[in-house]
Amino acid sequence: MYTDYIEDIEAMQVLDSRGNPTVQVKVTLESGVEGLAMVPSGASTGSFEAVELRDEDMQNFNGLGVNKAVENVNKKIAKNLIGENVFNQKYIDDELVKLDGTPNKSKLGANSILGASLAIARAAANSLDIPLYKYLGGINAYKMPLPMMNILNGGKHANNNLNIQEFMIVPVGGKTFREMLQMCTEVYKVLKEVLRKKGLVTSVGDEGGFAPDLENDEEAIELILEAVKKAGFKENKDFKLALDIASTEMNDSAKKISKEGYYFWKTDIYKTKAEMIDYLVDLASKYPIMSIEDGLAEEDWKSWKELTKRIGSKIQLVGDDLFVTNPARLKEGIKEDIANSILIKPNQIGTLTETLETINLAKENGYKTIISHRSGETEDTFIADLAVAVNSGQIKAGAPCRTDRVCKYNRLLNIENEI
Repeated sequence: MYTDYIEDIEAMQVLDSRGNPTVQVKVTLESGVEGLAMVPSGASTGSFEAVELRDEDMQNFNGLGVNKAVENVNKKIAKNLIGENVFNQKYIDDELVKLDGTPNKSKLGANSILGASLAIARAAANSLDIPLYKYLGGINAYKMPLPMMNILNGGKHANNNLNIQEFMIVPVGGKTFREMLQMCTEVYKVLKEVLRKKGLVTSVGDEGGFAPDLENDEEAIELILEAVKKAGFKENKDFKLALDIASTEMNDSAKKISKEGYYFWKTDIYKTKAEMIDYLVDLASKYPIMSIEDGLAEEDWKSWKELTKRIGSKIQLVGDDLFVTNPARLKEGIKEDIANSILIKPNQIGTLTETLETINLAKENGYKTIISHRSGETEDTFIADLAVAVNSGQIKAGAPCRTDRVCKYNRLLNIENEI
């Protein structure tokens, strides 16, 4: 067995793509090799996600500082892991979970735990002098992911009047990742020109997608399809669409006005649960949509079951807030035959090992997996390697705009060049 022991673990506070503090962890091994990881952060978060520890000191980044999480790494996590063999990832991650001792990582913070977990994996790969995807996936890591590229933003990701959070293009007609990335980038640039000619703003949201004010959410879909056509591509053949409804936000908004269903707070429209299901079914029938993420709220299991029954055999129904990369919640979904895919975000669960366990559980039960970024990202490209390592087949990394998004695509280009 290979050995290289952890000599030092050091965390510090850095900034994410929204200018908010986040945790960076550096692991140094006895061999002198280092591994670095930065932890992303979400804006639209499920209530069942592992807890992201913030200082809540209003004199420090308006309460968003992560000095407590940094201190937990430098004092508690480092103390328990220094001297461990860096290649014992599962043992180390299990120790991190025990050290925290809570079901949702609220004591140490999932941001401190995940930073250490990912930095350790990267240090191990560097110690062996092999790419991260090969370390994580071995000789079976070969499949390049299909990009689900968010090119138009709404919901909590943009200050506009669109309720749906993400409008994505999926280059199903591409043969290689390089070709798929080029196809998406060309449509993105044409969409910018389409918006400009209509006198619409071309500023971007958190994930790099454009964020104009439009008549309604369907106009966003129509504009994207117009851009696909003007870029020289055909809908269905070259491109399909994907949506992230982020409906938990709408369900929460409905509760604020003492109603049970879904309130589109940006446009003052209320839908009952049955009407929301009909709305999604209608969208899927009218447009070339291959995937709908979080079409219903995280606790609306009954409606999820009905939606899955109606269109689950036709399109990908993705649980994000519903499953939060948590094997226990995924098991419940599998048991009840709810959704057919899961979004994978390591910071929702807190360790690399738990992330991989959730991916394996999904695959064993026929659920598709999509590796995903967060709206508050960093220049860390871990998810690009992870997508290839587990042969997930799909990745969400945002628009071809802003280095925090583009770095993931560039990393995938380099991986494709290697394999």
